Amino acid sequence: MKLRAFAPGRLLIGGLMFAFLLNTTPIFARSVTTLTHGWKFAPGEHTLAFQENYDDSQWQSVSVPHDWAIAGPVQPGGDPNTGKLPWKGEGWYRLEIDVPASQTPKTWYLVCDGIMAFPEIYLNGQLVGTWDYGYNSFYLDLTQFLVPGKKNHLAIHADTRQHDSRWYPGAGIFRKIQLLAVDPVHVGVWGTYVTTPIVKPNLAEVQTTTTIWNKNANATDSFRVEQVILAPNGREVARKFIRTRLAGASHRDIGITLTLANPQRWDLETPVMYTLKTIIRRGDDVLDTYETPFGIRTMRFTADHGFYLNDRRVQFKGVNLHHDQGPLGAAFYVRAMERQLEIMKSMGVNAVRTSHNMPAPELLDLCDRMGILVFDEAFDKYDLKADLLSGVDFDEFAQRNIRNFVERDRNHPSVFIWSVGNEMGDIQYNIDNGFRKLNTMVSYVNKYDPSRPTTMACDNQPSAALRHFDYYDIHSWNYNRRYSLARQLEPNKAVIVSESASALSTRGFYEFPLPKLKTDFTAAMQLSSYDFHAPYWAEIADDDFMWQQDEAYIAGEFVWTGFDYLGEPTPYDGFWVKEGAGARTNEQASRSSYFGIVDLCGFPKDRYYLYKSYWMPEEATVHILPHWNWAGREGQQTPVFVYTNGDCAELFVNGKSQGMQCKTPGSDKSIERFRLMWNDVVYQPGEVTAIAYREGVKIGETVVKTAGKPHHLVVSADRTTLHADGLDLAYLTVSAVDAQGNFCPLADDQVNFELKGPIAIAGVGNGNAQSLEEFQATGVKLFYGKALLIVKTHQTSGSATVTASARGLAKATVSLTLN
Repeated sequence: MKLRAFAPGRLLIGGLMFAFLLNTTPIFARSVTTLTHGWKFAPGEHTLAFQENYDDSQWQSVSVPHDWAIAGPVQPGGDPNTGKLPWKGEGWYRLEIDVPASQTPKTWYLVCDGIMAFPEIYLNGQLVGTWDYGYNSFYLDLTQFLVPGKKNHLAIHADTRQHDSRWYPGAGIFRKIQLLAVDPVHVGVWGTYVTTPIVKPNLAEVQTTTTIWNKNANATDSFRVEQVILAPNGREVARKFIRTRLAGASHRDIGITLTLANPQRWDLETPVMYTLKTIIRRGDDVLDTYETPFGIRTMRFTADHGFYLNDRRVQFKGVNLHHDQGPLGAAFYVRAMERQLEIMKSMGVNAVRTSHNMPAPELLDLCDRMGILVFDEAFDKYDLKADLLSGVDFDEFAQRNIRNFVERDRNHPSVFIWSVGNEMGDIQYNIDNGFRKLNTMVSYVNKYDPSRPTTMACDNQPSAALRHFDYYDIHSWNYNRRYSLARQLEPNKAVIVSESASALSTRGFYEFPLPKLKTDFTAAMQLSSYDFHAPYWAEIADDDFMWQQDEAYIAGEFVWTGFDYLGEPTPYDGFWVKEGAGARTNEQASRSSYFGIVDLCGFPKDRYYLYKSYWMPEEATVHILPHWNWAGREGQQTPVFVYTNGDCAELFVNGKSQGMQCKTPGSDKSIERFRLMWNDVVYQPGEVTAIAYREGVKIGETVVKTAGKPHHLVVSADRTTLHADGLDLAYLTVSAVDAQGNFCPLADDQVNFELKGPIAIAGVGNGNAQSLEEFQATGVKLFYGKALLIVKTHQTSGSATVTASARGLAKATVSLTLN
């Protein structure tokens, strides 16, 4: 393949930027090529696939990112905790790279953002290098292996058989790979470090440290390093330079401090980004140009009042996000992540935790741009879940993984804390040198970025007595006020609830009678969206709201989880459920979680509106549950709840008032503070209306109607104009409605899709944790009235259409434009 340039206007990754096309006369001596298309893939063992002239003509053609396991087949008896998908195994990827002879002398790097797992990288039949932790970014120097002027053969072996996971990890090259070409004198990969130790209303001190490499083995070089700061509008606002010499085959850190007048601050509402432009010159020749986006802001924690951003207290309204993208599996698409964040922001989220691994770097770019804070986390455990094999030197493993993690992410203003791990029982109890391991990890974080606090997410409350919190800066605890002992023993540290709630529900599903206990799970294999369910070790959303109101020192919460995810289908995982109350074998167990505030497809559950009513008081929210299609329940009591940011609401059934209900601030029953509940409503078909008030003034109303039989389909696309780059996505929601256009909440019709034009199906889903339907299919069943189709663009511009059809229902068509 010919190397492809990054299209102008696309997301810049990790500060690396295209300066020219590789097959044209260079302007600057740096280029980055994203290796997306032209790959060949084959699962299984192919012993000689590393060889330069290996015949891969019969292999599958794929693009990267690629998750080989998401296509299935689904394994009914497979492990429910990893999604019942065939992710255990090995596979090979091959790519032909055509590099013009003019591209010499150059230094070449391969930068990989995530390969699951234990990748081995070969070029032209030679082993270039290996890596272990599948979630971490890494890079290799290809210079001695790559031959300009010929076709170069890249081969990558991925092997997940030794990887361990508590959720679906995916398999293969699931994040992007880039080829970096630079002059032998260049800024290193992730080679800049920008901090702003002094920020005042009229000035900011911008300290820069840049790692400069001279890869010319025997030549000492003299050059000039310039640092230029560009304002958000591209205007130069500061410049300094330094002259230096560097011996061959060595590197040096160059420090330059610049002063910026009247800085604009990065904040949640105004996420202003500057650019540091690093230029290396030898005389009049530009050897390298490297751009680093950064933001200017102040951050601090206080023990009694939580977190301050730019001297304003900010309560974390956060969610945990696993790395998978539902029907897309682990394959990372920028648009998929952007959509997740858009949905979360629409609920009031201002922070995310990257549970429990290094995220794709684009997540941080998006959070920088969208004004979302990031709790950046490295590991779940220090074992095979981190690909830490027995016999591997822990210190060496920690040093290089933390180095890559922190150096890659430390210039993002959205990152406010580093977490070295999650729920590590051996570390919390100091088993097998646990505290030494903790100290090793934290020390390396502080080595590469002393500007941010560190933490570890804990779950074993008694372990606080051993004072593991002395090794890190912030108390972070999961669930049920387990932070209380640590807070008592060390009240001079701030507290974050790193996992809250873990409430359980299924979108659109309701059961009667309402459960008396949070763990009253039934054999329905779904969980009622009345929002009373949680595992024994967790709590419902309202409890966390109450505790934060009552304990003002808590800096905020990160809900488990924002989205449902593949794997961990608690409680229907085949292990925990009481006799007669649910799954007892893998065949009966579900394949995806119930924890999400929205389902696997991104469709809001009722809980979404409960969070929004609390987190977004400035925007009117009035939401009624359940639906009002209950044939056979006529005359029976059917509780109705209203989630609203009003303090009171009046409920009407077919125009008859059911009375006014008001929240009870200060109640010791959390649900009375945050929900409005009419438990004695008698069901009769028709319509339910809620009118909400705040301090006696109406703020809004909403209506739920009894729907008739499904009559036709409705399809809505999140975007109808897409990039023709082979990576862009459109999310199409399919719903069934009656003849009057009312949503049919019980519809379960099979929907089939017909596509025309330069698009393809990337995935389908419906949010049903019990479903064993394939994610890559031409059809999907509606689940409680809804389903999702994800389409991916080709590299061809033009128009496209998607038609959804179901037997007995009128079709629906959506048109898309590809530019």
